[in-house]
Amino acid sequence: MVATTTAVLIGVRLLVLALGILITYYSFEAYRRTGAYYMRNAAIGFGIITLGVFIEGVLFEFGGLDLALVHIIESVAIGLGFVVLLISLRR
Repeated sequence: MVATTTAVLIGVRLLVLALGILITYYSFEAYRRTGAYYMRNAAIGFGIITLGVFIEGVLFEFGGLDLALVHIIESVAIGLGFVVLLISLRR
């Protein structure tokens, strides 16, 4: 049962990582096309969130850190990414 749960978790994390990379890429491309600062900030925000997802998976699978600690690290990255997105929308 644990092996199945771990496999599903890894699969879902890889899917979320791939989607995050695509969103970051398209946000950056929109910035390059328009030159709008808010698109640059959106790309940075999505990149930080995606990095948080990646770091959580790596630290848990290969770093041997506690699940709660890696969730805290991921949550900080997601929170920081949301702050950057909020700044992007408010200006």
